[in-house]
Parts: sequence; C-alpha cells; structure tokens
Amino acid sequence: MSISIGLASFTQQAWDKVLSKVKKAVVFMDDRCAESLHWNGGAQRLFEAGAQNVKQFSSFEAGGAKQPKAVFVVSTLLKSRTADVVKDIIGLSSFQYCVVFTTVAHSIHLLANNASPEMEGRRVFEQFEEKICEWMGDMNYTAEVMHVPLFLAPVSPHLHIAPAFGSVFPLVSQDLDQINTSRPDKKKFGSLADVDLHSLPPELQIQIKSLASGLNAMFDFLHVREECFAVGPTSRIIAGELANHPQAKNRRKTAQHKASVVFIDRTLDLTGAVGHHGDNLVEKILSALPELSGHNNDVMVDMLELTSLQKNEDSYKMIAPGHLAQPNDPAAQALWESILNMKHKEAVMEVRRHLVEAASKENLPIKMSLGRVTPEQLSSYIHLFKNNFKAMQNHCGTLQLSLATVQTLRSPQLTKWDSFLAFERLLLQAFGDSDLPEVLKQILPMIKSKRERTDDDHSPEDLLVLLVYVYSLPGEVVLSKQLEEAELEVKKALVKAVCDEPELSSLLQRITGCLSSTELTLDKAHIAVDKMFETLRGVTKSRAHMKQFRAVYSPGDSVHQGTYRPLLKQVVEEIFHPDRPDPVDIVHMSAGLTDLLKTGFSMFMKVSRPHPSDHPLLILFVVGGVTPSEVRLIKDVVSSHKSAVQAIMLSSRLLKPLDIPELLFATDRLHPDIGM
Repeated sequence: MSISIGLASFTQQAWDKVLSKVKKAVVFMDDRCAESLHWNGGAQRLFEAGAQNVKQFSSFEAGGAKQPKAVFVVSTLLKSRTADVVKDIIGLSSFQYCVVFTTVAHSIHLLANNASPEMEGRRVFEQFEEKICEWMGDMNYTAEVMHVPLFLAPVSPHLHIAPAFGSVFPLVSQDLDQINTSRPDKKKFGSLADVDLHSLPPELQIQIKSLASGLNAMFDFLHVREECFAVGPTSRIIAGELANHPQAKNRRKTAQHKASVVFIDRTLDLTGAVGHHGDNLVEKILSALPELSGHNNDVMVDMLELTSLQKNEDSYKMIAPGHLAQPNDPAAQALWESILNMKHKEAVMEVRRHLVEAASKENLPIKMSLGRVTPEQLSSYIHLFKNNFKAMQNHCGTLQLSLATVQTLRSPQLTKWDSFLAFERLLLQAFGDSDLPEVLKQILPMIKSKRERTDDDHSPEDLLVLLVYVYSLPGEVVLSKQLEEAELEVKKALVKAVCDEPELSSLLQRITGCLSSTELTLDKAHIAVDKMFETLRGVTKSRAHMKQFRAVYSPGDSVHQGTYRPLLKQVVEEIFHPDRPDPVDIVHMSAGLTDLLKTGFSMFMKVSRPHPSDHPLLILFVVGGVTPSEVRLIKDVVSSHKSAVQAIMLSSRLLKPLDIPELLFATDRLHPDIGM
C-alpha cells in the first residue's frame, strides 16, 4: 500500500466513525473539523449518511423541536468554552441523544485535568457524558463521547495539512523572553534550543502533545515504525514528544513498515514563505481571492458568471461560492493536482485543456484556439456551460477551478505580485552590495499613507511582508548605530501610514489591539510597531544556532547575481546526498535507551547513526506552514535523485505571503486557543 493511499484511508476511516452516528441527527461542527471534512468529501458525505442538518458549533445555534438527536464534532478539549457551547446548544434544543466527537485524545484530557495520562479507562469522557445528560434534563437520555483523529486534510496525494493545528508556529526570541520572565535568574534559558516541553505554558504543551498523539494514531493505522528527526528548536520539542510517545512502544515492536519523519521549523526560512518567486498558479489564487469563511487553506470563487443574475450584493448572498477542494470530482481533482505541481504558464494551459475536453464531451460549440491563454479566452469557454444545467453539473469542479484561474488572472493582485517579485530581485542584488541599513533606506520611499497611495503602491500589510523578507534573507545582522537610525526612520513612516488608515484591516486590528482607526492612538501604533521590529530582529537570529543551514542567501560575485537558496531544498539535498554524511543540523531524536546507546557508542565506535534516508518512506513535516511552490520544489528535488525513497509532505497549513505577518506579529504562539 502506498503512503498516499494509506493516509487517505486513515482520514477516511476516522470520518467513517462520525458518519456512522449522524443518521437523523443535527450535526454541529467547529471550523477546524469542517475544514478537514471539506477536503475529505465535504458536507455531502454527512447528508448521504442521513444527517438532517449541518450547523456551526456556536452558542447561537440549536436543533429544532422535532430533532431529538445531535452530533458534535470539535477539535478542542471538552472543557471551559467548548463545554459551555455544548451546554448552550443543548439548552436551546430538545435533544434526547447526543454524540460528541473530539480530535483530542483521552490521555490529553487527563493531562488537562491534572490526572495521570497513564490512567486506564475513559473517566473524563464518562464524566462529560453525565454532564450532557444533566443538560438534556434526563439522566435516562443517551450521551456518547469519543475521540477520533480527524486532524488531517488531503490537499493532494503527496501533501496533507492539519487544519486543527493551523495556528501552530515555531517560537521566536520574543517568546523566549516571555518564557524566561517566570524563571529564576539561574534557570533562565540562553536560547530557544535549550527550551524543553515542560518549560512551556500548559496550553502549548497540550497542543504539542495533541499533535504527537494524532501522528501516533496515523502511524498506528499505517503499521509504521518511525525515526524522528528535527531541524530547529520547536521541531525538536515536537519530534521528541512523538519519539517518546507512551503509546508508541508496542506499535514500534510489531510495525511492518519503517519511515523517517523530519520536522522543520518554518521560522528558519521565512523568505520562502513571503517571497513571490515560486511561479505557481495556486499560490497566486490563494493570494488573489478571498478566503473561504472559517478556512485557512481555501478560497471563495465567484460563481455569478455561470448565472444570469446581475452582479450586486443580493446576488452574492443567493449564490454559494465555489472553492478549490474537489474531493468528489475525479476530473477536477486531476486538474487541481496538475496546477499544484506545474509552473504558472503550464498550469493555465492545463486549465484551458480541461475546459476544452469538458466542452467537447458535452458537444458544446467550442472554437479551438492555440497560443497564449488569456482570461477572456477561458471566460468564453466557461460561458458555453452557462445555460446548460446538466453540463454544469457534470463539470462543476472543473468550472470552479477555471473560474478561480480567470478571477486571479484579472485580479489587481496579480500586478502587485509581479511588483513584489521585481523588488525582491532588486533586494537579492542589493544585499550583495549593501547591508541591512542601506536596504531599509530603499524601502522607506515605498511607505505611503492612504492619501498618497495609488493602486500600484503597497499597503501597510504589503510592507510587513517585504520587511519579513528583508530581515529573514541575510540571517544574523550586526547591530549598529546606522541600523538603529534606519529602523527608526522606517518605524516613523510605518506608524504614520498605519495611523492614516481610514479603516483597519483585520491584520492591523490584531497587531494594534484596536478594532477601529478611531481607537488607534499614536502611542498604541508606536508600541505595536516597536514590537514588530523586536520580532523582526529575532527573525535574523533564527538560524544562528545552525552549523550547516546558516544561510539561505548566496551573495553572488561580479559574474553571478545573488540568489535565494531555499532551506527546505538544502535539507532534502542533504538527506539524499549520495555520500550519506552524518547530518549536522538534522538532529535525530532518540526514542529510549537503545537509541541513546547507539548514538553514544557512535562517538567512539563504528556504529551507524540513524539517517533520514535509512527507510523507504520519508515524511517532511513543516511546522508553521508550507507554500504550494515549496511543495512542487521538494517533489522535483526528490524526483531528481531517482531514489527509491517515497517522500510525502505534512504541514500545519498551506501558506500565502500575508499569512506570515499574522502568524509572526498577531498570534499568541505560547498560548494557543485549545478551548480552555
């Protein structure tokens, strides 16, 4: 069984457990689980299994008077806020039978309730079942609570994301300062590499243990024994937790297959996450179109073009948006996988080819046209389906992906994308000749207030993306008076630009802590911008502890331009190096005494140390998100080595450039929302 088929079966069987309980029920589901289902067949599967309705997991929702059964599907602990919402929904309904599924294992619930994780039975779940019966008003009614590992979403056969862990992001130096504030002077950590799991706040410990628990369930289903490796401080904590997972020991003794799992911190290379060099259509679609509500990894596609309705606000409310995930449409799925793995130009041509094939199958009067693909040409092909309901139904998935392509090609964001790319190329050259203060001086004229900006100029959010690129690319910088002066000028201009915004975007609201521009004072803006630059300075130190992967930038010389060297590519090249040198920065995480002895003896005896290429399966888990172009890059690098090793990528989310300022400047990484 291939790993991609195995992973699809793993997520399928997890959802099958939910589907077995939804007959004649109202289903309440939180956003993270809904996103996982979205890529695993969608709400259609719930209705086919007999669900009466599907609603958001919210205190403002309820079942009808003649709906006695409810199924709750949540990605959080069954306590505090989550328990309150379940209670509120039951209180507004007439349920006699409730089933609750949580993606958080019972052992993690024990930990969250300060009980021993080794305790047998299902005490916490039984207590919650009793509470549900109390809330329903009759202890003779039925309540069931169970854990199901619904954490993965199959974006493609070789890429799975974990929506339940979409906010997971590696720690930065400002997080280390926070951790150290509660520790005595003699026990303060010198660097993030010294931090261990038990030094972290309880919420983050539970989140990491939940991720390790989910991965353990996945390997259990696949009958795999894994060797854990890590690149980066946060990855070491996660890999260490998985390597020493208490429920993994028996599995590893009897596992039929072996795999290497390499966790990699996103913060080691933010250049790749905010850069626009990928030449990938999917990456541009994710940036150009609005996010699908409640989702991190899909977009809303305007479907009005296939109707006769006029474009106005009422029409948008009437027509449901399209999206990229097409798990129930084999032809659309094939198109999606193609454009995910192709360069932009090839992908657009592939969209045209699929449209032509679909139109030909329906005997629509299509006029063939070769040469350059234009949005007008694609749109004319799409319009052939307009008044043909059967044809639309047969090719609905392909039409959604085609419309996403047309809307992206017409979007002003595409012009801005090219502008970003041009400036990034200038920066690559500039860093070869100049230092950070000089580069910041080049950015200064680009910072303009709303009144001064044209459509071609950059918004404050765009500038944050550029600043992350600038601070991530060179690595550790020398602190100097010139740097402080250059930063001060950029800060002043940025504060002015943010304060002049007539309306604050959701990102600026989260960064400043102000819901409207009227709340935002000069002092608040200064504090927010100062914090951002502290974080940016921390970004420059993210590779300081590395020996082999210290640089993602080659300055070039008089003949060659400076170039960006993706860290993910460096890691994979090292794994597949024909000489198999001992990895320097890819750290093996031991899973007990045997591994420790093996590692120890290897220092003075010829004992082979574990290597990521030892096993026929390689899983790369990028902690903090991965871009579509990086997925394609890794696929190409692995293919170029013609190795028998099968590689697959897992990550917390599919990234677009604007996600990074949110995860870096507007996310509480130490205290994630786990429902407590």
